[in-house]
Amino acid sequence: MTDQQAVCRRLVGRTAVVTGAGSGIGLASARRLASEGAHVVCADIDENAGKAAADEVGGLFVRTDVTDPGQVEALFQAAYETYGSVDIAFNNAGISPPEDDSILTTGLEAWKRVQEVNLTSVYLCCKAALPHMRRQGRGSIINTASFVAVMGAATSQISYTASKGGVLAMSRELGVQFAREGIRVNALCPGPVNTPLLKELFAKDPERAARRLVHVPVGRFAEPEEIAAAVAFLASDDSSFVNAAEFLVDGGIAGAYVTPL
Repeated sequence: MTDQQAVCRRLVGRTAVVTGAGSGIGLASARRLASEGAHVVCADIDENAGKAAADEVGGLFVRTDVTDPGQVEALFQAAYETYGSVDIAFNNAGISPPEDDSILTTGLEAWKRVQEVNLTSVYLCCKAALPHMRRQGRGSIINTASFVAVMGAATSQISYTASKGGVLAMSRELGVQFAREGIRVNALCPGPVNTPLLKELFAKDPERAARRLVHVPVGRFAEPEEIAAAVAFLASDDSSFVNAAEFLVDGGIAGAYVTPL
C-alpha cells in the first residue's frame, strides 16, 4: 500500500458489495475499499477464496452464484441487514473460458454460459442493489465491462466481447435513468490485467499474449491494484459528477494507433 492509499479514507461507514471478490480485480478492490474505511461484503462462488478475502478485509462472506436471482437478492439483503446500507455495488464477477473463441468455433452452450455469468449477473446485481440505493437516495454502482466493449480484436472471444458490450450499454442506460435519485452507474473498462484468469488464458496460448501486449502503449498489462484504485475513485464522492461513463483504465490501448517501439 502506498502512502497515498494509507491516508485515503473516503468510504468510512459505507457498505460495499463486491462480486468475484476471491481473486484478481475483485480481491484487490475488496482490499482497497476496506482500506478506505468501507464495510466490504465479499461474494464469490468459490467458498474458500471468498471466505479468505472476507476474513482478510474484516468483512462478510456470502457464497453467491451470480447467475441465480435468489442468491443475488440474498447477497444484497445480507449486506443491508448486516451493515444497514448498500452504498457501493461492484458487480465484477466474470469468466473467460478457452472454449469462447472465434464465432466460427464457439458453440452455443459456451456462448450462453459466458452471457449468463458476465452480463445477466450484472443485470441481476443491479436489479437487487437499486431498491436499497433508491430508499437511501444515494449509491454508486460500478459494473466491470472491458476495453473490448469499445474496440475489436482479431484474437476474438466472441461471447466475452459481446457480454462486455452489453454491460457497457446497460450501465449507461441505468446511469441516465437513476441520476436524479442520487445514484450513479458507471462501466469500468479495464485493459488486460495480470490476473489468474488472464495468466491461465495466455499460458495456453503464448502467441495470443504476445499479439495483445504489443498494442499496449505502456508496454505491460495492468496490475489488479491499479484497477482497484479506479474502483475506489468511482465508489467515492470524488467521482460525484462521473455518471453513465465508460471509464477506461487501459494503459492507452483505446487511444492507440501505433505504439512505441
